[in-house]
Amino acid sequence: QVQLVESGGGLVQAGGSLRLSCAASIRTGSFSAMGWFRQAPGKEREFVAAVIWSTGGTYYADSVKGRFMISRDNAKNTQYLQMNSLKAEDTAVYYCAANRYSGGIYYPSLYDYWGQGTQVTVSS
Repeated sequence: QVQLVESGGGLVQAGGSLRLSCAASIRTGSFSAMGWFRQAPGKEREFVAAVIWSTGGTYYADSVKGRFMISRDNAKNTQYLQMNSLKAEDTAVYYCAANRYSGGIYYPSLYDYWGQGTQVTVSS
């Protein structure tokens, strides 16, 4: 049973920063990619960022490009999402996801494993 456990969410003022962590219960090198999604109330789950494990290539949604940075630590089987210059519209539940078999990254259906989610609230 693969588990992904997120941490690091919370309440922050607009312009502030947070770092989310996602720890995997297995070696992260087993995954093709890992990513972050978010879901605001009444909205669909949307892609935020992803990293391709074999190449280290990173991909971002336009809405977070230049403000968020995804990274990984293979030794700790953990990925991170550094979020800077946060805006009220970044408020959502953030989910960590892992893709074991598919090369795709942008759609939730392509991911095999999900964390429980962590709330990020940005006050304006």
